[in-house]
Amino acid sequence: MTSSPLATARYRAIFFGCWLALALLLAATLSWFGLPLELAFSDSFISSGLLAAACWLISGNLEYYRPQQARYLYIGIWCFLLALIWTTSLYYLLPVLLETDPRYETFLLASLPVRFSTGLLLLGWMAMISVIWYNQQEQQASLRRKSETEKLAREAELFKLRLQLQPHFLFNSLNSINALIGFKPQEARKMVQQLSEFLRSTLRKDDSQPVLLAEELHLLELYLEIEKMRFGHRLQTEISADETSKNLKLPPLLLQPLVENAIKFGLYDTTGQVCINVKAQAKENNLEISITNPYDPQTATKRTGTGFGLTGVQRRLYLLFARQDLLQTRAENQLFTATLKIPQTL
Repeated sequence: MTSSPLATARYRAIFFGCWLALALLLAATLSWFGLPLELAFSDSFISSGLLAAACWLISGNLEYYRPQQARYLYIGIWCFLLALIWTTSLYYLLPVLLETDPRYETFLLASLPVRFSTGLLLLGWMAMISVIWYNQQEQQASLRRKSETEKLAREAELFKLRLQLQPHFLFNSLNSINALIGFKPQEARKMVQQLSEFLRSTLRKDDSQPVLLAEELHLLELYLEIEKMRFGHRLQTEISADETSKNLKLPPLLLQPLVENAIKFGLYDTTGQVCINVKAQAKENNLEISITNPYDPQTATKRTGTGFGLTGVQRRLYLLFARQDLLQTRAENQLFTATLKIPQTL
């Protein structure tokens, strides 16, 4: 496990600050025991420097290898051995480096048990803090990886849902263009232009970037113009949105599959005119959009398709908002209504 650069820099700063505080505290203690100030500072900085090296060694090892909980005794053994090595080093190095009189050597020998105990205690604390610190860093890194994996999976599923939408609508439009070419070439040409403009606009959309309702309604109108070329006078639409709602946001291309669903179940089982009503309004902190189409349960037949309609929209909303209650449907008085509720947290 490798810590982030910021976490590593913070850890080193804390370590250096603690080492400096320890050195000053040790110098003050030695001076209080009667050592000259210069000798006390020399002893302190050499002793604390070697101890800091031992602490850094055990901390560095624990960054890359941490025994299982049942084997934490190994850490205790490491601390004991390092404390013993540190104390022995002080006994042989300090008299040579400081060139002091025999009285200091006597003081040093008498202080070794205290130094050993202090070193063992500080190494133990360092080992414990290091284990906690690195375990926490590893847990945070694991959570970040899990979050990134879930995000990639969510984006992949959203992309898959988008891929379901485009070919389905494109095939229907191309079939209609093919039917118009023979006897209405002007309308076929117009439909090709509208289809080109619609696809150019939708290909630039990204599920991670919400759009204003005004933009979505513009795309919806392009889509409906193409559908009206297919169904002629039989398809009528009414779209209404107040000025406040037009400035609210929603995921791109969310309305088209719902309107397509309304057209399919509103027109396919009737021969007369059908009006699809789209109404948007702002309610509290939500954008609420209702799409209504005539529906006769006596004549309607169950149809199969790509499965993108209501189910696809419900899945997209769950992936984006982690909520299952944002799409509601009801059928009453021979009207089928799908109601979207988009929280304005985008």
